[in-house]
Amino acid sequence: METFTPPAPTPPAPTPPPRTAVFPRDRRSVRAARELARAALAEWGAFDRADDVLLCVSELATNALLHGVPRNRLFRLALELGADGVLRVEVHDSGDGTVRVGEPGPDAEGGRGLGLVHALSDDWGVRERHPGKIVWCAFKPA
Repeated sequence: METFTPPAPTPPAPTPPPRTAVFPRDRRSVRAARELARAALAEWGAFDRADDVLLCVSELATNALLHGVPRNRLFRLALELGADGVLRVEVHDSGDGTVRVGEPGPDAEGGRGLGLVHALSDDWGVRERHPGKIVWCAFKPA
C-alpha cells in the first residue's frame, strides 16, 4: 500500500530590499528622488501604477523641501514593496509644522500636492518622528 506524502509548502517569494536615499534641500532633489523611485519600480518589475507613484514621490519630495526641511538639512525617501504587493512610499523630514490637504492658491501654483497624493494613492498619512515627521502613501496592486 502506497502512502500519500503531501508536497512541501512553497515558501513565499522573497520581498525585495527597500530602497532608500537622503537628499539635500535643493530643487534638483525632487528629480533625483523620482529617478530613485523609477529605478526601484523597474528593478521590482512592471508596476501598473508607476505614473501615479512617480507623481506622488514628486509631490511629497516637493512638500518636504518647501515645508519640512530646515536649512542645511536633508530629507529621506524610502520605498518598500511588501509581500502582499503593496508599495509604500515614505518621505521623512526634520521640520516642524503640520500636514494638511490645502486648497490651490489664487495663482494655481500651490496647494495641490497632498490633494493629488490623496486622489492617486490607496492610502496616505502622517506619522511623527523626532525631529519632524514622515508623510507616507501606499499603492495596492491592481
